[in-house]
Amino acid sequence: MNLDNLLKVKTGFSSFRPGQKEIIQDVLSKKDVIALLPTGGGKSLCYQLPGYALDGSVVIVSPLLSLMEDQVQQLRSSGEKSVVALNSFLTFSEKEKLLTVDLNSFKYIFISPEMLQVDKWVMKLQSIQIDLFVVDEAHCVSQWGHDFRTDYLKLGAVKQLLGEPPTLALTATATKAVIQDIQLYLCLSAPLFHINSLDRPNIAMKVEEVTNNQEKKERLLDLATALKPPGIIYFSSRTKTEELYEYLSENGIIKVAYYHAGLSQEQRILIQQQFLMDQIDIICCTSAFGMGINKSNVRYVIHYHQPTQIESYVQEIGRAGRGGNQSIAILLKSKEDAKLPEFMIENELPDPAWASFIIRNLVNHYGEIEYLSKKQMRDWMEQQPENESHLRYLLFQLNEYMESHGKLTSSSLEQCTEAIQRKIDSRTSMKRSKLEELNHWTTTANCRRKELLLYFDEELLTTVEHCCDNCGVNIDRYTRKIHVTSNTTEELVTWEKVLKNIFWQEDEN
Repeated sequence: MNLDNLLKVKTGFSSFRPGQKEIIQDVLSKKDVIALLPTGGGKSLCYQLPGYALDGSVVIVSPLLSLMEDQVQQLRSSGEKSVVALNSFLTFSEKEKLLTVDLNSFKYIFISPEMLQVDKWVMKLQSIQIDLFVVDEAHCVSQWGHDFRTDYLKLGAVKQLLGEPPTLALTATATKAVIQDIQLYLCLSAPLFHINSLDRPNIAMKVEEVTNNQEKKERLLDLATALKPPGIIYFSSRTKTEELYEYLSENGIIKVAYYHAGLSQEQRILIQQQFLMDQIDIICCTSAFGMGINKSNVRYVIHYHQPTQIESYVQEIGRAGRGGNQSIAILLKSKEDAKLPEFMIENELPDPAWASFIIRNLVNHYGEIEYLSKKQMRDWMEQQPENESHLRYLLFQLNEYMESHGKLTSSSLEQCTEAIQRKIDSRTSMKRSKLEELNHWTTTANCRRKELLLYFDEELLTTVEHCCDNCGVNIDRYTRKIHVTSNTTEELVTWEKVLKNIFWQEDEN
């Protein structure tokens, strides 16, 4: 098969981006593949193009509703109609209807890890020919699977139920430990590896120290006013996301919106589409926004709050400059916010006293437990919706414990509680280590790009002209082009820029 011809016919592109063709060749050879391509490197093509050459369907496990909807819309806008997303955005009647139709009629089937734990959907997928099983943003297996989305750790078992189709795991950021987790939990015995550089030389990096949060707010306003849009501003809390959105709006920043998981699905999808269509210039958001969003012209990413690990930071700044434009990532660091990442880590996993209380209640209720069924787990989570993620984690760990140690009874209660607490302590300790590594990166006097790549066991081989604040970067390069009149300062708009806006073309710098 001539992949270059297929690429031209199906996408209109005349050549592959680095790494794409080799990945696709191995996928079409029915091999299991783990592929790391940088953000903006064209990961979606690595399963979309094989879909046209394969007889059966491609099942894509996608982590976020917003990402799933974006991927579906991209395929449909390119003329592909045989695509469907199985997620919570479907109404009850739409789900029931899909259970009655032949899913073989869909070439691309997007689904969440949670939906793959629903027996009726697994049975439905068992009835069709699946020629490729894709896990998009596969680092979530490791980063989220051990914490609040344990269904990621069950994907290997699901894949076996679906007949062990060839598997493609795609990600933009992964350490050796994360790659090992992907291989382990997706049950990949001898995968082929395509590990490409995660360096994004068109993104300059800058860390700015501010003395307090008032100064940080004022600096954010300065940056939002001066930097060339579009831009994304990341916060660690929903409250701060809304608060700083209002602050920017009240101080003259227009075309700005906020986005977090507390909004309705309809609101989130609307805001995402408005941002994609350049109707919104600036998004104030939590980490719930941006994963896989195909917007090529984002010029800057600002972190108002520091993330808890380097992996998250790299994923989030990678949303800038996807089209190759010169972009900048700025992290605002304040001593008043220094404890916030530690607080987040402390609250990501269950509190020991609460975990002990839940385990004791389960034993009191059932007497003894061999295994908690999906229905039992659902029933308990419905009783404590405010603790759903912690309860999901705890019940998963209980089943893991019983699988290796036998029944849970009143006599084994203490032993079980201590074993799970050791797991929580170990995971929390690992998170603290990752935070220390990020703290070190923010305070280093060395080249930030070099240090970042070393974290992922990669060497910086070429000199980047606009690299980082330690190497020297001029922030004026990323600001709006303005001219001053006697009374006002305004953006200079030329007829060339008007035409470029009409045809959605971007400036070269």
